[in-house]
Amino acid sequence: MTDLFEYISVMFSYTFILRALIAGALVSLCAALLGVSLVLKKYSMIGDGLSHVGFGAIALATALNFAPMKFTVPVVIVAAVLLLRVSESSKIKGDSAIAMISTGALAVGILAASMTTGMNTDINSYLFGSILAMTKEDVVLSAVLSVVVIILFIVFYNKIFAVTFDENFAAATGTNVKAYNMLIAVLTSVTVVLGMRMMGALLISSLIIFPSLTAMRVCKKFKSVIFVSAVVSVLCFVVGLIISYIASTPTGATVVVLNIAVFLIFAAAGKIINK
Repeated sequence: MTDLFEYISVMFSYTFILRALIAGALVSLCAALLGVSLVLKKYSMIGDGLSHVGFGAIALATALNFAPMKFTVPVVIVAAVLLLRVSESSKIKGDSAIAMISTGALAVGILAASMTTGMNTDINSYLFGSILAMTKEDVVLSAVLSVVVIILFIVFYNKIFAVTFDENFAAATGTNVKAYNMLIAVLTSVTVVLGMRMMGALLISSLIIFPSLTAMRVCKKFKSVIFVSAVVSVLCFVVGLIISYIASTPTGATVVVLNIAVFLIFAAAGKIINK
């Protein structure tokens, strides 16, 4: 046991590990907070769709020699806004709108990259995730934007709660439902982009879905689901980061598998509690 603690202390002496820990914990927290509303609104796949848009934008930014994160964040926000507009104002609904926008953006990005730099290592790090690729600038940007997401979620918590459970009632009480749905989508888009560097575009949506579903196995109240979801998400990331370092496994995949294991444990516990 002593050797394990010494091994972990050595692990956290590396700068790239500390960067991953700070950014990953904050992004995991943001994803868990927003994930509860998205899952309850049956809109959880928006994270997967926006991650595809994000990857396409990053590929395009690399092709045009732009700063990937600074270019991708506004592009994905615009995609989130467009996604809601398309879903609300046309016959193209829900999953069809997500598929249309995400695959279109992904195709444009891949085409642009293939015609210029090609699918190089930097682009692939966004697809599969890489903590080694994180820079100091990435961490600072992740920390700042994550704090903004958390503050906005806390400030507008009551409104988000209202539009999550009953949009018609919220609208009847004077709440601007479209504006708060837009807020949730924008905050989700920022969280997705921040998490892509570490988790990868293919796996980032798992941070939105699994912790929320896990918490719902044993909790019934909205606040308790959010709290447990946040704790599970952050702990799974931290433990997954440690395991990935010790076992030399991909961080993103390790975190997801750990989330699956915790979900199964909570599911079994939920059945026992509800008997």
